[in-house]
Amino acid sequence: MEHPALFTDLYQLTMAQAYLQSGTTGSATFSLYFRSYPPNRAYFVLGGVDDALDYLESIRFTGDDLDYLESLDLFDGCFLDYLAGLRFSGSVRTMKEGSVFFAGEPVLEVTAPMIEGQIVETCLLNQVNLQTVLATKASRVVHAARGRTVVDFAARRTHGTEASNKLARAAYMVGFAGTSNVLAGKMYGIPVFGTMAHSFIEAFESEEQALHAYARSFPDDSTFLVDTYDTVRGVEKAAAVASAMAERGHSLQAIRLDSGDLLDLAIRSREILDRSGLPGVRIFASGGLDEFEVDRLLSAGAPIDGFGVGTRVGVSQDAPGTDCTYKLVEYDGRPTLKLSADKATLPAPKQVYRFPGRQGRYERDVIALASEPPPPGGDPMLSEAMAGGSRLAGREPPEETRRRFAAEFERVPEELKALRPNGAYAVDTSDALASLARSVTADVRARELA
Repeated sequence: MEHPALFTDLYQLTMAQAYLQSGTTGSATFSLYFRSYPPNRAYFVLGGVDDALDYLESIRFTGDDLDYLESLDLFDGCFLDYLAGLRFSGSVRTMKEGSVFFAGEPVLEVTAPMIEGQIVETCLLNQVNLQTVLATKASRVVHAARGRTVVDFAARRTHGTEASNKLARAAYMVGFAGTSNVLAGKMYGIPVFGTMAHSFIEAFESEEQALHAYARSFPDDSTFLVDTYDTVRGVEKAAAVASAMAERGHSLQAIRLDSGDLLDLAIRSREILDRSGLPGVRIFASGGLDEFEVDRLLSAGAPIDGFGVGTRVGVSQDAPGTDCTYKLVEYDGRPTLKLSADKATLPAPKQVYRFPGRQGRYERDVIALASEPPPPGGDPMLSEAMAGGSRLAGREPPEETRRRFAAEFERVPEELKALRPNGAYAVDTSDALASLARSVTADVRARELA
């Protein structure tokens, strides 16, 4: 990211100057959480933690940054000198990347000198919000696909190159086989996949000539796009080329359907391929797919072996935003909260404990004070990730976050995984936290509303 320190809202910096000038520079704790679910969601998948931690470790104001800030005629020299030496020196407790979590739960808590904790808010929310939205959307597609292969085809429709790269990573974390995005493959060690475009078919004098040419270049790694002119005829031509490949000791991997009535065309394609002695050639579908369409096709019996999903997943089309927030919960040892209508917060640093129920399925979570004794049987969800401004461990390999998500998702109640979930997961507040919230609320009302 270019100039990461400047990726912040202006008011973070104006507040920071006022903090510095007023001496409000004590230790502060901020809590990041998601207030509520978007439509048709009953869980979240945490993404963006690694990027958030990398950002905290690397934040620096360069000379060019400071020159720009000086040009705004808002900040004094003492404050700009302070920014020149600013490094994040705090600690972070967080849930692990790929964890399943629920609305209202703190997923990341920052404890740092007030200014450091304040100015990082914008970037932390940006990284965690986007990747959590995309990971949650992608997990729904994987669930709907019922074990079929799913590949990320969204690069050309996401909101910028950075979003595309982060989608590829988030989607792989929750079970996608890989991505068409070559840069993301290189950056994150994710498998890359590709077939061919309609332009390839159109560039040759005939469809069959195009398929033969591609097969010569990729004799054992070809997927033929068959819907450029007429899909049924395209499948028949693909079958003929596949038979010729087999005579040479090679095999066609799959055909791709990208338009039309995918249910009908998949059924007819399967019949043609089987009749041609090609039961091993798979059917791959793409074109306007999301979890709802994947579910509809498979519920109707479509013989589709894999899906390429693009636009609707790449922008989380049905739920592109969330109410993700980052709030001060303690300053200089004093628990704090806000009482705004529909946006009240809970005070103090916290821990989330998860309780398994029957057959190991998750049954309920409890948000508790970080300082209170752990409740029996509860598994703590937040752990130390940074201390003294440094990460305690490097980035996990992609396969590790992938395994974590799979293990946690297996334990989520089935009704919460539904595309239109029935019910909500129980998230309770500990007695100690509830008591503190009442006490702090009473103090605030007495002080501010008397």
